[in-house]
Amino acid sequence: MNRPGPPDGAAPPGGPGRPEGGRPEGPDTELLARVFLSRVLEPGDVIGGRWVRELGAQTVARRLRDGAPPLPGVSGKRWAGLCARAVRADPERDLAVARETGVRFVHPGGTEWPAQLDDLEDARPTGLWVRGRPSLRMWALRSVALVGARACTDYGAHMAATLAAGLTERGWVVVSGGAYGIDGAAHRGTLAGAGATVAVLACGVDRPYPRGHTGLITRIAQQGLVIGELPPGEHPTPSRFIVRNRVIAALTRGTVVVEAAHRSGSLVTARAAQRLGRHTMGVPGPATSALSAGVHELLRGGATLVTDAAEVAELIGDIGELAPERRGPVLPRDLLPPETRQILAALPARGAPTAAEIARGARTTPDDAVAGLYELRSLGYVERHGDGWKLTRQAVISGRRDPEPC
Repeated sequence: MNRPGPPDGAAPPGGPGRPEGGRPEGPDTELLARVFLSRVLEPGDVIGGRWVRELGAQTVARRLRDGAPPLPGVSGKRWAGLCARAVRADPERDLAVARETGVRFVHPGGTEWPAQLDDLEDARPTGLWVRGRPSLRMWALRSVALVGARACTDYGAHMAATLAAGLTERGWVVVSGGAYGIDGAAHRGTLAGAGATVAVLACGVDRPYPRGHTGLITRIAQQGLVIGELPPGEHPTPSRFIVRNRVIAALTRGTVVVEAAHRSGSLVTARAAQRLGRHTMGVPGPATSALSAGVHELLRGGATLVTDAAEVAELIGDIGELAPERRGPVLPRDLLPPETRQILAALPARGAPTAAEIARGARTTPDDAVAGLYELRSLGYVERHGDGWKLTRQAVISGRRDPEPC
């Protein structure tokens, strides 16, 4: 079992698992061991995660640094590669560099660790590097992911920013990946509303990527949080982007995909959310748009269609967070009694039929037709022309606004 420890702090000399002076292993050595493993193991390494679960982080770190016989589940060649990385790892230096840039290390068992990440089981991060003042654990309690295409359309960027702003107004934390396109629009929409946003990076949090978003990610760190599994100085790779997405999915209550092609990385996030039992949502786009094809396939596979922040909050929020009822406008004729509406519907657009003729069309008696016609006359819908009755201009215009019958 992992011993709880602080998210950061001074580390004793000697390296992970080897405290000097014969002192028993404690919280600081657990911290150092996990920082060490974040440098040696790749994010999402389920074999390494199993080692940590079964043996503990400090034992695994010691075995790697000592070059002991391989642990189960890896070839000799891969074990040699891990040991070579272990020789170059310096957790104390990583912590010192992190502190200089305002970064802390949060790991399982610590007070700031979000417990929902434990749902990843052996793919759980050994720890997270966090840049920003707020508590990651507290922010993650009421968070939602907004992800989508990098090469998005104006429609997609508008929807992402609008959703983010609406969720911000409702007190939700918006989580995304800091990338171009939908991610950037979601972060900007949140920041514009003075809201809370978290960027989950596939590199060291001290090296913003993409470089074109350096200003945006710096602002996120000032107003929100920037987090990642990789230690300071690490660069992103295609595989790291993919495995990063599982953290976005696990950290949040649900994932909303805004524009995604069939081979979009954002669909990886959505499918990870589905496997974890999180809510999965999609914003529909034009049926002819290749950038919405992945979202539509996701919706066909069981995701929930959403069009605004209220619908997202209704799905992932607490009891009582209901979206408003959706319906068309209420027209004056909607307020008429059913019998009177039936008489009004029996009048033709042209001509002036008699009350008896109107009664036949309305399937009622002439007396009831006359009573209804005088009621409609008082409301300005009809006027009398000799023995006949005719629709007024007001009634004709009102009828044009009615939906066509199916």
